[in-house]
Amino acid sequence: MNRPRIVLVEDNQLLSESIAEYLEIQGYSVCVESNGILGERRILSEQPELVILDLMLPGKDGVSICRDIRAQYSGYILMFTAKEEEIDQIIGLEIGADDYLIKPVKPRLLLAKIKAFLRRTETVTAPESLLNYGALEIDAARRTVSLAQREIDITAAEFEVLLLLAKNAGEILSRDYIAQNIRGLEHDGLERSTDNRISQLRKKLDDDARAPKKIKTIRSKGYVFIASAW
Repeated sequence: MNRPRIVLVEDNQLLSESIAEYLEIQGYSVCVESNGILGERRILSEQPELVILDLMLPGKDGVSICRDIRAQYSGYILMFTAKEEEIDQIIGLEIGADDYLIKPVKPRLLLAKIKAFLRRTETVTAPESLLNYGALEIDAARRTVSLAQREIDITAAEFEVLLLLAKNAGEILSRDYIAQNIRGLEHDGLERSTDNRISQLRKKLDDDARAPKKIKTIRSKGYVFIASAW
């Protein structure tokens, strides 16, 4: 059985070595780079299942790497940050990161996030692999989204949110429910993570942010996917 591949780009040698050793023991194949430029090259050449990026790196920072690789890399990107204030920079901008961890990194929490992602990316059975709502097509097997026959560039986490909403069309899904199903973890109170992903989906799928008709916000309850609006 092939071990899932991870590229870890982290310039703190002690941290990168400890994480790599821990993940190798857990059954993953880990390649470590300490320089942003070299890390980007490694990601694009290896095309691993997962990428772990530090926000601040020599050569090229994590935000720039995210932006530049997204057109050529469709896997999962998790970012490390040393400050809680930097979370908005990670999840609030269109940089392509799917999730984050605040240093000091807790190995078990990191492992939980990785396992949750890999469970979601396992092969989807044929009957539910293709969802069509008007001009919107979601291919769960290929993990692609098309609107009016135009493929939309979305991150792995945005795809998971959209797929979850679409599979539960017409039902109100709370932020807690979305966080639990997408991140594989209990909701941590940082609701803006889900909110920002919904915001990005609306922008990319031509839904009016001020008066959304496709993915509606139900005040104090959550979000609902409107099947007839596409």
